[in-house]
Amino acid sequence: MARLLACLLTATAVAAGLATAAPGGPAACEPTVGDGAGPFQRLDAPRRAKIGTGHVLLGRIVRAGDCDPVAGARVFFWQAGPNGYGPRGRGSVVTDRRGRFRFEGPVPTAYGGGPPHIHIAVIHPAYEELLTRYVVRRGVKTSRIRLVLTPLL
Repeated sequence: MARLLACLLTATAVAAGLATAAPGGPAACEPTVGDGAGPFQRLDAPRRAKIGTGHVLLGRIVRAGDCDPVAGARVFFWQAGPNGYGPRGRGSVVTDRRGRFRFEGPVPTAYGGGPPHIHIAVIHPAYEELLTRYVVRRGVKTSRIRLVLTPLL
């Protein structure tokens, strides 16, 4: 009976997405692939989680391998407006103890021939710097992203 109960609890946890895999297992976190520096010349965006309204990006930063949350990571955002990249399109936040962040801004515009997107840089002293971007699908008001950092040796 105890074995049946344990199996049922494990199946419930897996179905709910609560189970964790051992490092290197099938559910292990692979590092997010960077895609260039984008418009970042310097990582000096002011600390602000809101630069406008229209789109909310909810995210989580985790460590490669075991998917543990990365608390205290500084996440920089830069998105184009109708006239390109400017200081009003920049902001930054710090992840909470669960590696989560929230950033709100206007719906990104297509700029430079690409789809509407938000450039993202993630900095933490114990991890490799990550520069990537998030493409926002048309009509979406709230998006979610998980970024996976590679620990420094």
